[in-house]
Amino acid sequence: MSYLPRIGITMGDPAGIGPEIVVKALSDPALYAVARPVVIGDPAAIGAFVEEHSGLKMREVSGTSGAGEQASVVDVLPASRLDPGLIRPGVPSLEGGEAMVAAITLAVKLALRGELDAMVTAPISKALMQRAGHPFEGHTQLLAHLTGAREVVMMLAGERLRVVLVTIHCPLRDVPGLLTEEAVLRTLVLADRGLRSDFGIEAPRLAVAALNPHAGEEGLFGDEEEKIIAPAIRRARDRGIDAAGPLPADTVFFKTASGAFDAVVCMYHDQGLIPLKLLHFADGVNVTLGLPIVRTSVDHGTAYDIAGTGRADPSSLEAAVHTAALMAVHRRAAEPAQAS
Repeated sequence: MSYLPRIGITMGDPAGIGPEIVVKALSDPALYAVARPVVIGDPAAIGAFVEEHSGLKMREVSGTSGAGEQASVVDVLPASRLDPGLIRPGVPSLEGGEAMVAAITLAVKLALRGELDAMVTAPISKALMQRAGHPFEGHTQLLAHLTGAREVVMMLAGERLRVVLVTIHCPLRDVPGLLTEEAVLRTLVLADRGLRSDFGIEAPRLAVAALNPHAGEEGLFGDEEEKIIAPAIRRARDRGIDAAGPLPADTVFFKTASGAFDAVVCMYHDQGLIPLKLLHFADGVNVTLGLPIVRTSVDHGTAYDIAGTGRADPSSLEAAVHTAALMAVHRRAAEPAQAS
């Protein structure tokens, strides 16, 4: 790419694998061919892993200007100053929870001011975030709050499959009650818009997964398809959105992975994430659609059980950086057209 977007990478929970995968990803010079990365986090947490990589150096920076230009230098913009004694792999602390949220908050501020073209987030602990006084279900809700975004949806993306979720983290028994025509329509609109502006797809093809087996079998196995999903699809089509369905979930993912559609709109979390992780367990990327900024993330958790062992795989973070860079470039190219 002729333009290298400035990307802020938040460190995640310092007790998890976040700092390790960040440093591992930035040890690959290929990443600097697509982006100018700067780590937003705690110098002590990042520095501990930089020391393990010969040839790498850490440099503290006070801003994003000039950062991320040297492949052998990990630039860190401090969002916290933890006591090194509090940073224990696999042992989360309240101070670490506050530091991980501080990194996200700073990255959002920089992105909103235009000092970052995108942000990529390493994994956090939802429970620890709430213990630190931030009552959000996860990254998505925190980012919506910090940016003032009214409507956001979660997309999980890989090279062969993209899924977008109508409902996210809730008990399976609650899903039918949470599904509304407006929620499905909103997800379709945001998915279509995101694929156009952030992925450069001029005419997105959306498949809509049914909730019930066999798409309800004409009401025999449930009526959510007839009463909720189908009316939302009709309204989306009236807006010029190419949406097909509701389609039986046992075949729609195979069709999409084979090239028939650009993304599947799914009714609940595991409906979309099971096929996504089957195909993209190591390199899946979490994308938040509907934000005024570009944000991607790894598609895995803090992995406290292997933190500090050196076994953490940076593949998902590397894919998240590449995806964020492409999204930033597409959004930058779309801005003049949107302004006119």
